[in-house]
Amino acid sequence: MTTNALTAKNLTVSFGGLKALDGLNLNVELGQFLGLIGPNGSGKTTFFNVLTGIYKPTNGTVTLGETDITGATPNQIYEFGITRTFQRLRLAPTLSVLDNLILGNQRNLHLGFIGNIFNRKRLRREIASQTEQSRELLGRFSSGLVSKLYEPITALSMIDRRRVEVCRALISDPKILLLDEPSAGMTHDETSALMNELLAWRDQHKELSIILIEHEMDLIDRICDRCVVLNYGQKIAEGTYQEVANDRMVREAYLGED
Repeated sequence: MTTNALTAKNLTVSFGGLKALDGLNLNVELGQFLGLIGPNGSGKTTFFNVLTGIYKPTNGTVTLGETDITGATPNQIYEFGITRTFQRLRLAPTLSVLDNLILGNQRNLHLGFIGNIFNRKRLRREIASQTEQSRELLGRFSSGLVSKLYEPITALSMIDRRRVEVCRALISDPKILLLDEPSAGMTHDETSALMNELLAWRDQHKELSIILIEHEMDLIDRICDRCVVLNYGQKIAEGTYQEVANDRMVREAYLGED
């Protein structure tokens, strides 16, 4: 019996008279790598924005495990265990790699402003712990990044910036990871390397569920267990990559075939 990590029921998002999501029903199983595909404007990023509390649904529900998270704020969503990356990098470019990772691990920080002033020993232990955790995580993706822990993001290549953004999303040990077009701005070889690193991470974190928005179909075919295809905010197909690629409605909507 499969266990759903995430369930969206009748999810609808309207902007005036436009329905960006129209009664979407979608399940993500525990430990599943789900590909979310569809033409531009089909509702993929809107779905991510609902899951992360940026948009409030007009109708429908979102359940994480058995917890209803419909309408929760972004901070609450983060606490529940959903993190994401963005098509356009949202790193703090002038801060160091370490600073960016610590920003992603704020729920595991245990000192506030007053504590930082008056409990300096605990602060130093906290920084040492965060630094060690960051080194270990970065090393799982790229050993070369570990030596760049104190360098600003602006000094990194595009693939290393993507690695840092993925690691920032993973450092808090989420239940659901949302990846929004991670291949953007990278070469085919760089994308393949990053996905191989991510698959190796998931192999050791069996309960992590990942939803990937991507236009590189070869990538979707290679790494995703299941695909969901959206068009005009509605689900038009679901199954393995080969099943959805051979679906007539998908070819008409996504591939432009008659």
